[in-house]
Amino acid sequence: MPRHIFAIVCLVAAAIFASFDQWAEIFSFAWTDEEMSHILLVLPISFWLIWIRRVRFRRCPPSPNWTGVFIVVAGWCLAAWSFQHAFQAGYHGGAVMMLIGAVISVVGMQVIINQLPGVLILFFLVPIPGNIRLSIAGPLQNATARVTTFTLELFGFWVERSGNLVVINEMPVAVAEACNGMRMVFALVLVVYAFAFTVPLRNSVRILVLLLSPAAAIVCNVFRLVPTVLLYGFAPEKIADDFHTISGWLMLPVAFLVLVLVMRALRWALVPTYRFTLASQSM
Repeated sequence: MPRHIFAIVCLVAAAIFASFDQWAEIFSFAWTDEEMSHILLVLPISFWLIWIRRVRFRRCPPSPNWTGVFIVVAGWCLAAWSFQHAFQAGYHGGAVMMLIGAVISVVGMQVIINQLPGVLILFFLVPIPGNIRLSIAGPLQNATARVTTFTLELFGFWVERSGNLVVINEMPVAVAEACNGMRMVFALVLVVYAFAFTVPLRNSVRILVLLLSPAAAIVCNVFRLVPTVLLYGFAPEKIADDFHTISGWLMLPVAFLVLVLVMRALRWALVPTYRFTLASQSM
């Protein structure tokens, strides 16, 4: 095993070196662009999902496979073609393919299949193209503004909504600026993904949880936006800005806690949600 680890480290280093420009761009976007900040969560979650399934390495020891070499070549070709045609997703996706291919060439395909949840999440490293972000952000912001307005009115506040603009106490608050769903939606999707593949859920429940992740993102953004709008309407702007910044990352553990409580409620209601007959390592 130590030899395999050494080989993996060497090949991964070589793959990163060969696509250094792509990786530098990926983490530059993650560090400087709020809408890409979810990328910083991908590697920790990937390592966590692999770690909790580490027992699977005993059942399927690493075995070199030439498939990995072909994936590395395919990733390099995709990155080169995408660079020539200004296709950003392919340019960065090729770098991720080269990384995965380098690992496969040492450990084999079966190990990757056994660790598929921790591998698939690596594609979230690819920055989302602007046109896709806008197509997702628009409906999310509109839905969030509608639900937020309804919630505030339910609690007796007088508010007006015009598109994504919520007016409270004669103070207009733009949902797109105050609490842009895109800034947290992919981070919340990652949290839901991590929960779904950490807890030993039935496959049907796991799929349902993943499909409902956009709805979970809207709910969490409403939880964040309701007090944010109130603060912008009745408190100094500095306080509202600080709350907006801090509450964004607080939504991640809140989302995970809500999912845990929902699963416990379903279990209390005798709804079959967990795979009780299987150990956690076989999730």
